[in-house]
Amino acid sequence: MSGRTGPGERQFLDPSVLARIGSLELKARSIVEGFLSGLHRSPFKGFSVEFAEYRQYMPGDDIATIDWKVFARSDRYYVKKFEEETNLECHLLLDVSASMAYGSGALTKREYGACLAASLGYLMNRQRDAVGLIGFDEQVVSMLPASARPGHLRALLVTLDRLPQGTRTDVSKPLHQLADALARRGMIVLISDLLDDPEQVIKGLKHFRFRGSDVIVFHLLDPDELRFPFERATRFEDLEDAAEVLAVPALVREHYLKELDALITRYRRELGGAGIDYCLVDTSQPLDFALMAYLSSRARVF
Repeated sequence: MSGRTGPGERQFLDPSVLARIGSLELKARSIVEGFLSGLHRSPFKGFSVEFAEYRQYMPGDDIATIDWKVFARSDRYYVKKFEEETNLECHLLLDVSASMAYGSGALTKREYGACLAASLGYLMNRQRDAVGLIGFDEQVVSMLPASARPGHLRALLVTLDRLPQGTRTDVSKPLHQLADALARRGMIVLISDLLDDPEQVIKGLKHFRFRGSDVIVFHLLDPDELRFPFERATRFEDLEDAAEVLAVPALVREHYLKELDALITRYRRELGGAGIDYCLVDTSQPLDFALMAYLSSRARVF
């Protein structure tokens, strides 16, 4: 996606720039405005939040719903969506466990995830969709019910800012609790480093699919975790249980990268096979890829 936003807009998607912007609200606004500005001048022109209001005419649609003004501008037939088509209920699930506090660059995984969640909240707000937020570690630590009411976006941003620092990870437990608790189908967006038992994580996500919700997973990993660039003998500390391991990187790098690749491959294969969108995100990279993945998934809901 590196060629689709101009340099003026793309800088606001860059983690090193985001780290210097003050409030989360300002970060989110900068990200979304830069992203949409770049999107509209890209080969994807027209594929943005506009799809929340119009969709292309399909055989069988009532021709009375065609918007002739749009046709005059684009020479294409679009119909106005009905209210029940435009509103989506989406729940953002943000992992706040201790492992998310790691960061080798400008932003930790937790900070990057919060920026992503805030940006998605902005996009949903523009689309008049209801959005909620759940923060979790081994249990749900904060929950803001989904809403599209005026002022709700500010409540979501305040909740994101005040999420407590979690402890141990148990992704599957809160996933099952939430899947049972949700009264209506919608979209589930999970933002996590997924450093947990993959079998249990996958089962938890499949539970949402069984209940009829669409699911997209943003798998956040730091570049250190993706490439293991360490050179000297290093003492590695588990951020969740404080266990320490002394290792010589040159001796363990190949095995580590092989195991990580197997984990990513498993998530991609099994989640994809269950109809769940999986997006691996390097937290040193701009957020446009993650935002585009969301827009693509949301477009398929309709």
